[in-house]
Amino acid sequence: MYQTTLSLLKRLKNAGFEAYLAGGCVRDVLLNHEPKDYDIVTNATPDQIEGLFTKSRAIGKHFGVILVEENGHHFEIATFRSDSGYSDGRRPDFVTFTTAEEDAKRRDFTINGLFYDPLSKEVKDFVSGQIDLKEKLIRFIGNPYDRIQEDHLRILRAIRFKNKLGFRFHPDTYTALKTHAALAKKVAPERLQHEMNRMLLHPSRSQSLLDMEELGILQIILPEIAAMKGITQPFEYHTEGDVFEHTLMSLKSIHSTKNLALIWATLLHDTGKVETFKLRERIRFDAHAEHSSTIARAVLTRLRFSAKFIDDVCFLVLHHMMWVALRDMPIGRQKRWIFDRNFPNLLRLFKADASGSRPLDLSLYHEVKSMIDNRKKETKKLPKPLVNGNDLQKFFDLKPGPIIGKMLTSLHDAQLEHGIKTKKEALTLAEKLLKKL
Repeated sequence: MYQTTLSLLKRLKNAGFEAYLAGGCVRDVLLNHEPKDYDIVTNATPDQIEGLFTKSRAIGKHFGVILVEENGHHFEIATFRSDSGYSDGRRPDFVTFTTAEEDAKRRDFTINGLFYDPLSKEVKDFVSGQIDLKEKLIRFIGNPYDRIQEDHLRILRAIRFKNKLGFRFHPDTYTALKTHAALAKKVAPERLQHEMNRMLLHPSRSQSLLDMEELGILQIILPEIAAMKGITQPFEYHTEGDVFEHTLMSLKSIHSTKNLALIWATLLHDTGKVETFKLRERIRFDAHAEHSSTIARAVLTRLRFSAKFIDDVCFLVLHHMMWVALRDMPIGRQKRWIFDRNFPNLLRLFKADASGSRPLDLSLYHEVKSMIDNRKKETKKLPKPLVNGNDLQKFFDLKPGPIIGKMLTSLHDAQLEHGIKTKKEALTLAEKLLKKL
């Protein structure tokens, strides 16, 4: 991909135009990181770019952006521009094609405002971005308030970049983020979801949430998470601190950077403790898993997640306390749980929950994990049920209803426990069950 990028730059420069790499790829190159993609900026107009590259598509011609396909790769080539008027807090109302310097000054952070010519090894720095890279600073270009007003999502992007790169905030940037935190509420839910997902998938997720809380942003976009701060827990089981601190530690224990459902479930698993806190013989949070699941559904719905993703996360949150019950339940029911498609994540959530508690005690997790491994050795996959609902309706002259569901569950459990092996045995047992219902 890099060699193809060089060929695109050469073609632009041979045609008499300025052309540079821009944005995050320059930052990554200067930090000796491998860029995920390469964006190119030039003084060529969109029409001139389309004239040079036959496989091109105007994905944002009004903004001067042309998508070029070359050697199976896609590149965004953009004309130098300056912006004005951000009435929606996201996109410019007016765009003017301009110089490299003016283009750099419209960007968000100094470390993202650098241009680089890999052919001549020349860095174009109009915003002191190289100094900030050296000092590991996140700093808005120009007036921080103007940059935030142009796109309110930059409030969250500042936090993500700071923690992804292991940098710090410039004092002016910190003050601006704290002063204008409320503007984050104006960001479209879909954009909030996308940015939060990127933040949470990175191993620095706990520090990002801490920054959001400190700056007053968490209270604006995820008040259900901020509310956990100060909710104390039984000292015998949670010397790590309040529910918020426990949640951060649980998140920190997750090493995966791809399992989004697990990460959101971990973030939301104890949100119900806020409203279920009771002080009786000790601090209690009765039925907090059920309350947490309800809150999780509300949060994820608000952020416009898919129905399937919401159902999966809520399943995890609802059942994150079921480990003692699983250990003690009949073998047939255990096996049905273990082969549920969400169960691997449920087990991971159990480990994360336990890992976020102090004193650290993973004994129950290891006990349950050993039991699960043994069950899987006994049964490689769930066998097909010996009878179905139609069989029960026909054989016992039953109408569709909850009784049939209960019978089918009991019959499948018996089958998994090797109590029945044939359809005839299943129907005989069904007759006995029907007399008890």
